[in-house]
Amino acid sequence: MSFWDERYQGEAYLFGEAPNAFLARQAPRLTPGQSALAVADGEGRNGVWLAEQGLSVLSVDASSVAQAKAARLAEARGVSLELAQVDLSTWDWPQEQFDLVVGIFIQFAGPELRTQLFAGLKGALKPGGLLLLEGYRPEQIAYGTGGPRTPENLYTEDLLRTAFADFEILELAAYDAAIEEGATRGNAMEFIIRDDTGQTRSVIQTNELGLTVGDRVVITQSDRVRLSRAGGAAPVRDLVRA
Repeated sequence: MSFWDERYQGEAYLFGEAPNAFLARQAPRLTPGQSALAVADGEGRNGVWLAEQGLSVLSVDASSVAQAKAARLAEARGVSLELAQVDLSTWDWPQEQFDLVVGIFIQFAGPELRTQLFAGLKGALKPGGLLLLEGYRPEQIAYGTGGPRTPENLYTEDLLRTAFADFEILELAAYDAAIEEGATRGNAMEFIIRDDTGQTRSVIQTNELGLTVGDRVVITQSDRVRLSRAGGAAPVRDLVRA
């Protein structure tokens, strides 16, 4: 039995049945009928939630045990979900097929595989598509509440800016938060990418910059970031208070 099959054994859902909180907050960005790719989707909580929003979802994971549980969760929720068991290190990624690509805590990948995964994530997006990425920062190791113990697997702003330098960065947020997925404290980084050259504003949570709920940002250097695939990089704008 593989490591991941063993980890997902049992009737209970390892990370629960509710969607990731960051993903759920993106509901206003989604449109029924869009196509979505949920990468390393495990037991399907995120893919199933996307299907509940009216999206056509491909949920991929390496574990057949996890995917069987994803199928059961989709059936219980009354939605359909396309499942594919894949090895992301050798998978022939679809090209420009998805309106939305989601990677939530896919930090099992070291630097070499991560470079490959990031290329796959970007390549799978249609022009105009949106990439949602969330992961732990190196500070998480000191908390000891979950996530990889290998520092090079974790995300920093510089790492993400470099990896997606060919995209226009639209939103990036670094913050500490309670994570109701087994850990009691998390140190996370959100990354949102879209092929959209228009100005975008979004309400954000309290974070390391001292921003509070209700503050707004417009493409900032050190807070939430979005990326655009078309038209090259847009100028970085300054922080704007509500």
